[in-house]
Amino acid sequence: MSKGLIDPYNRKIDYLRISVTDRCNLRCIYCMPEDGLESIAHGEILRYEEILKIVEIAVKNGVSKVRITGGEPLVRKGIVNFIKDLSSIDGIKDLCLTTNGVLLKEMTGQLFEAGLKRINISLDSLKRERFSEMTRRDLLPKILEGLKELGKYPIRPIKINNVAIRGFNDDEILDFAKLAREKPFQVRFIEFMPVGGERFWNSDKCIPIKEIIQKIETFKKLVPVKEHQKNGGPAKVYRFEDGIGEIGFINPMSCQEFCSSCTRLRLTADGHLMSCLFSDKEYNVKELLRAGREEKEIRDLFAKIVSEKPKKHLLNENIVKRCNRGMSLIGG
Repeated sequence: MSKGLIDPYNRKIDYLRISVTDRCNLRCIYCMPEDGLESIAHGEILRYEEILKIVEIAVKNGVSKVRITGGEPLVRKGIVNFIKDLSSIDGIKDLCLTTNGVLLKEMTGQLFEAGLKRINISLDSLKRERFSEMTRRDLLPKILEGLKELGKYPIRPIKINNVAIRGFNDDEILDFAKLAREKPFQVRFIEFMPVGGERFWNSDKCIPIKEIIQKIETFKKLVPVKEHQKNGGPAKVYRFEDGIGEIGFINPMSCQEFCSSCTRLRLTADGHLMSCLFSDKEYNVKELLRAGREEKEIRDLFAKIVSEKPKKHLLNENIVKRCNRGMSLIGG
C-alpha cells in the first residue's frame, strides 16, 4: 500500500473529483451557452469500468474521498449501479455527489440504497422566474420537491451551493441564509469565478465573502462552528445561534491562502487527470487504460501530476485566467 501522494507543498492528496458526463439538463448562464456545448462523442467518455479501475488505483495511492460530478451526473444512464460499485471499493471513506437536484425526487431512494452518504445541490435562486432566467429551464419546483425527498433519508450533510452574483441574485443572500436557519441544510456561499460562459463573466460581479457575511449579519450575528474549521475543507462554517442548519463560505477569489489546504485531483469525463481546476496541464489516463498499460504506469502518472500540482490558482493576483475547459466537462 502506498504511503500516499504528497505534492511539493507538503499537501497530502487524498481527494478525487470525477466528472462522469459532460451533459446537463440545465443551461446555467455562467456555465454554458443557451444552446449548450457540443457533446463529447460517446466512445470518448470513460466507461464506468474504466473509472472504477482508475479509482482503485487512486485508492492504492492514498485517495480516500471521491466526489461524483458532471455535467449533471444523474442524467447518465446506470449512475446508481456505478455509485453502488464505487461504495464497495475498500478504502473509500467518503463518497459524495454534486447535482443540480432536478432528478432527486425520483432518485434519492435509489442513491441512498446504493451507498451515497453525502450530497451537494447547486442552487442559485429561490425565485422561480429568476431561476428560469439563470438556468434557462423552469425546473425550480422539481428541485424543491427533491430537497423534501432528501429529508426522508439519512444522507447528511445536505449542502446547498449558492454562487452569489452582484446585480443578479445578490438580493437573495438573506433568503438563503434564513433557509439554513430554518432547515437542516448547510447553505454555502461561493464567490463567482471565471468558469465557463465567458461572456457572462465580469470581475465586478464577484461579491467577496466578507461582504456577504456583513449582509447576513444585518439580520443576525453568525457564530463559528469550530469543529468544521479543522476538517481541511474549503468552507469556513458558521450558524445562527437559533439556527437548525449551518452557513458555509468559500472564498477562492478574495483569499490569498485559499489553495493552501487543497488535497484534490480531477478526472474529466473524457479521461484526463488534472491537478487544478485552472491548470493548463492534463494527462490522458484513458489512453493508458485502453492501451492495456500496466497498473504501475497509471500509478506513476498520479505521482507525476501531483509532483506538478501548482501552489495556487493565481486568480486573485490580477492575472487573467480561465478554465482550460468548460466546467461541464471538468466537473463542478
